[in-house]
Amino acid sequence: MALSLGARAGARVSGGNAPAAIVVNAVTKSYAVGKSSVEILHGVSLGVGFGEMVAVMGASGSGKSTLLYCLAGLEQPTSGDVVLSGRALGSLRRADLARMRRSEVGFVFQSYNLIPTLTAFENVALPYRLRRVRPPVELIEQTLASVGLTDRAKARPPSMSGGEQQRVALARVLAQQPRIVFADEPTGALDTRSGTLVLAELQRIARSPEQCVLVVTHDPSVAAQCDRILFMKDGRLERELRPSSVEEVAGVLVALSAESDVHPYGQGR
Repeated sequence: MALSLGARAGARVSGGNAPAAIVVNAVTKSYAVGKSSVEILHGVSLGVGFGEMVAVMGASGSGKSTLLYCLAGLEQPTSGDVVLSGRALGSLRRADLARMRRSEVGFVFQSYNLIPTLTAFENVALPYRLRRVRPPVELIEQTLASVGLTDRAKARPPSMSGGEQQRVALARVLAQQPRIVFADEPTGALDTRSGTLVLAELQRIARSPEQCVLVVTHDPSVAAQCDRILFMKDGRLERELRPSSVEEVAGVLVALSAESDVHPYGQGR
């Protein structure tokens, strides 16, 4: 069940008692540039329910990647609240935040972040080993199979294509079975077949009533397959769309980008 753009901290999914997956209230983010401070996010509020797949789109420099990093707990907002599964990130100790990111939150980076000396299987198993937990072999094998990499389990990243490496990175996240998955341009550098596999897995996760996916993308064809699209412009959420076609998504993106006088398919923070 969707939540409005302006959902407040502590909001709950309509019709139930469970907390929303993601609730963001008036988040700002500033960076120091010399002696000055530049604000990238300007009071962003949004909500995402479990069982949803939501896309964030915007021109280069619109703040979409900065927002994603703040929501995932990888960067700290300058002000405002981020609440994941009913827990405010700002109130967590550093150790508790790290534990939550390892167990409940998955992040699919645009860069693969694989260990080149480890096999695909070992890269997927690595988060378990870092937690000193015995890796679940069957689950890891099933996860690699779900992204089409059964026959590449023993391959190392230097011998793999970019698409295969991105699928290993996705499998590493999926094998942790996180409740909330954040993905930064997960299909941006993939061929059509690999992109289709990655998107299908993200959609499968989002169909679970106990999981959700928030994806940053510049691709209208990816966004059109999400339940909702949040469009950003100049560090603010400008519009929400429940897409009906790729053309509709592209039209909104082009219109917003024209107002900002930047290219609609650029990538940036």
